[in-house]
Amino acid sequence: MTNPEKKRLGLIAGPTASGKTALALALARRHDVTIINADSAQVYANLPVLSAQPSAAEMASAPHRLFGYLEGREACSAAKWAGDAKAAIAETWDASRLPVLVGGTGLYLRTLLDGIAPIPEIDDAIRRAVRALETGDAHGALLVEDPAMAAALNPRDDSRIKRALEVVRSTGRSIGEWREAKAGGIGDAVTLHPLILLPPRDWLHERCDARFEAMMENGAVEEVEALLSRDLPWDAPVLRAIGVPEISAMLRGEICREEAITRGQAATRQYAKRQYTWFRNQPPSGWPRHEGTFNSDIDNNIESLLHF
Repeated sequence: MTNPEKKRLGLIAGPTASGKTALALALARRHDVTIINADSAQVYANLPVLSAQPSAAEMASAPHRLFGYLEGREACSAAKWAGDAKAAIAETWDASRLPVLVGGTGLYLRTLLDGIAPIPEIDDAIRRAVRALETGDAHGALLVEDPAMAAALNPRDDSRIKRALEVVRSTGRSIGEWREAKAGGIGDAVTLHPLILLPPRDWLHERCDARFEAMMENGAVEEVEALLSRDLPWDAPVLRAIGVPEISAMLRGEICREEAITRGQAATRQYAKRQYTWFRNQPPSGWPRHEGTFNSDIDNNIESLLHF
């Protein structure tokens, strides 16, 4: 039952190419909604095609927020996005519209709803030293300095291992302890209407492959060319977006176009697989999961699926 004292917030989440944008636009055709991006690649202005941002026509059909609003050299942490999303949500409510979060970055959504651990800034020298380690060496050090967290992580998960190691070295406390003190989440203050899209994996992988090939034909190569011409720092986050390394290698003459497509498709499928696993297992069990494909049936019944 909807609590009249809490404002409503919609959420459509799931892996890449699962139909989130189409479903959000279907909802916007029938309700006064503002679509708010919750995808870490789509925050960047430099990659509208390669990050699968809604088209100009789609954005003109309903208000959209937090799409392409950052430059490629700017890092977008979960905390930054959550702060920006809170402002966009409040502005949407003030306009008497329904905010609907749409995206596949689980960390962003978790940070917004559950809050974030108040971890202090990491000492620069410690960060550089940790990031210079090989993954196996970092995991071995974590086994000594934070064995519980080391046991909880995949030994090949380079980014999470090094993050945990730099936190324990810089603060003297496990990242697990910090996470128990999360603050700033809005989950308890809203009436959430979530829907997770988990279509059949074979269908999803076919969509990933077809979409990446279409991107190559419709501006992705030119986007990467323009990006590389800007002489961004080598560690600029936008340069790690799926498709950028593969197309960059093609532009340097290291691989052919067909190989770039094959690698880009594989990277997209791998990313979709990780997202699929996260959204199947991590969100609360009470969040509805739709395991079919996007079709007229889900379009016609979106209100019931979102429990409006």
